[in-house]
Amino acid sequence: MSPVKGSRRAKQVGIVGAAVGVVAAGLATAFAVERALVRRSVNAPGDPYVDEPFGDQPFDHEQTVTAADGTELHVEIIEPAVPSGKPTIVFVHGFALDMGTFYFQRKLLAEQGEHRLVFYDQPGHGRSSRLRSGDYDIAALGKSLAAVLDATVPDGHIILVGHSMGGMTIMAFAEQHPEWFGERVTGVVLMSTSAGLIDKTKLGIPTLVARASAPFFPLWGKAAHLGGGTIDRARVASSDLAWLLTRRYGFGEPKPSPTLVTFVESMNSKTSVETLTKYLRTLYTHNRFPALSALRGVPVLVIVGTKDYLTPVTHSEEILKHLPEAELVKVDNSGHVVMLEKSAEVDAALLPFLEKIS
Repeated sequence: MSPVKGSRRAKQVGIVGAAVGVVAAGLATAFAVERALVRRSVNAPGDPYVDEPFGDQPFDHEQTVTAADGTELHVEIIEPAVPSGKPTIVFVHGFALDMGTFYFQRKLLAEQGEHRLVFYDQPGHGRSSRLRSGDYDIAALGKSLAAVLDATVPDGHIILVGHSMGGMTIMAFAEQHPEWFGERVTGVVLMSTSAGLIDKTKLGIPTLVARASAPFFPLWGKAAHLGGGTIDRARVASSDLAWLLTRRYGFGEPKPSPTLVTFVESMNSKTSVETLTKYLRTLYTHNRFPALSALRGVPVLVIVGTKDYLTPVTHSEEILKHLPEAELVKVDNSGHVVMLEKSAEVDAALLPFLEKIS
């Protein structure tokens, strides 16, 4: 790159970084009045989860699995109370979250003690390491899942459970290893996910902003690389704003549990801006409808909240067009984190499905 072009590129990055800062400051000011409401609502009387120990998630042992791209993946495993011969259930979480996404399902299934349970943090999330260079890619996430399966479930049947980007990861794995489905993988659960309509929802970003921003995804990645720490510090300073946005885009009920919102926002806040921007392009261009063919003949359960703004019901219905034998469960008044917001309804659909295919 010539010095002139390099200088121009650096200036563009600086402008974008400054713009992001100005927009963030403006939004923070706009929501200033609501900050007092946030503080009053957290730990409010009547919150059913105020005493829930979300940070305390049991496991029998943990290990580190190295993915094909060198990312070190943190894995936690729960063994069944007694050998049951039932499939191992592997959980794959979504964008900007971590394995805590499946808190309630983990708690319930661990108490039942019938299945072996495997949880891992996706690259750049939770306790897994970040990608050293380049952008993240859904195809690479499929390979990461393959590495986890090879290391933790070398034999026996498997049920894959994926939420949001975790569902996309399962589709990428199916695209790469269709021979696993029906042989090793004998059931799939897809929660709040999409096979390729992300560009039509823009991940909840207003249409005009998303259309204008798409060409700048690579630039955002560079800006985050140069100034991600600064943006991260600004995000911490605007934590109330982040909390409000999590409540708006993650939940369907008008007044969800403040403790639950805080739990989800805590997972969001632990994911660096650099990691988030490195995922934007792969999420925006994700298209794996052909990969769904590998799932035909395998029992599939699709779950979505009726008020999911990020991967709306239409995304799940589109999956059903390619997998007409799949079961679709729509959970009323739930947003994107359906398995947390409406855990009882999700469990009521999940448990019979697991029993049927185990």
